[in-house]
Amino acid sequence: MGRTLLDYDAEADRYDETRGGVPRAQAAADAVLRLVPPGARTLLDLACGTGLVTERLTRPGLRVYGADAAHGMVRKAAQRVPGGVVLADARRLPLPDASVDVVSAVWLLHLVPFTDAIVAEAARVLRPGGVLIATVDKDAAHDVGSDIDAVLAPHRSYEQSSDRADLIAAHTATHGLEPAGATRFTGHGQARSPRRTAEQLRSGYFASWFGGPPETAATLVAELAALPDQDRPRDDPDYRLVSYRRPVRRG
Repeated sequence: MGRTLLDYDAEADRYDETRGGVPRAQAAADAVLRLVPPGARTLLDLACGTGLVTERLTRPGLRVYGADAAHGMVRKAAQRVPGGVVLADARRLPLPDASVDVVSAVWLLHLVPFTDAIVAEAARVLRPGGVLIATVDKDAAHDVGSDIDAVLAPHRSYEQSSDRADLIAAHTATHGLEPAGATRFTGHGQARSPRRTAEQLRSGYFASWFGGPPETAATLVAELAALPDQDRPRDDPDYRLVSYRRPVRRG
């Protein structure tokens, strides 16, 4: 299961500044575009948030749309992608079958326990030859081999991560999608310092991989507090994007 969802309506006005801003969004958009097929004409960005990534998915001949389930996010995104954003649940899109060339899901699947339903809906709306592009293994990407990670490593488990690459591969296979490609990009602005990591641990932010008792969390906070350079961010995470194609049936 993914971590409990934030109140994204409340987060909308401050979301970008706490998520790496333009550098992270540009890196994500560039990576998505590397996996978009040459002949694609329409792209739907699921959970588009404030539209910071969506508005950067620009390429000649490609029409981009966004969908999000939070009113506050849609309000922000509509300013960046005028006329191209809709309020919608990723499991029930207001689109006919086989109607878009690309569905992107950047930083979505790790948040929810219903990844199979999202993959199924993406497969439904994709045209033959169209692709689903999604980030996978987001929590694992934050393990950059730092001193922070050495403290956390004995207590980390990604078995319950809802965006595990093997799990998404199984879902896509179930719904008739085939592997099509992969790429990586840097999560600018998402590097963690010991102090920030301790704060996140205390707040329950790491619920998707840490399920230990309060006394264990307190011990980890103390170990993190003993690390040097408390406010120096370590390396940025290296995110992975994968794509899956809806086959073109011939004959």
